[in-house]
Amino acid sequence: MTTTSQQTPSPTTTPAPQVWPAFRCRDARAEIRFLVDVFGFEETAVYGEGEQVAHAQLDWPEGGGVMLGSVRNDPADTWPAQPGTAAVYVVTADPAAVHARAVAAGAEIVRELSTTDQGSSEFSVRDPEGNLWSFGSYPGEPRRS
Repeated sequence: MTTTSQQTPSPTTTPAPQVWPAFRCRDARAEIRFLVDVFGFEETAVYGEGEQVAHAQLDWPEGGGVMLGSVRNDPADTWPAQPGTAAVYVVTADPAAVHARAVAAGAEIVRELSTTDQGSSEFSVRDPEGNLWSFGSYPGEPRRS
């Protein structure tokens, strides 16, 4: 008989991200370029032909990532997410660097870089599709044992 043990995180650790926001785009190829070139995501997988993207996975270098695809004009679509309706918080050790890249690219800054009452340095920005992104240093609270 084989047994396995599961590690229980201590109360001072934050688990690796396992929630992947997913959204649709009018111009998924341009969105991918923006997220990679401006925010710093890494293009891991892109499936589709021509301008259509069936599925893309973009990894965040510090953990987690997002998935996206082209909006579909199909009444039987099982994932009818509307472009421009996503709101995502991304944890980063260097929000100032992401902010600087976003400003340099002419992105619409919705909330300037500031420090919150919890001590997180963060800002919010809108991507070309209209989605809202917040980048900040707040990693979430440690899980309870």
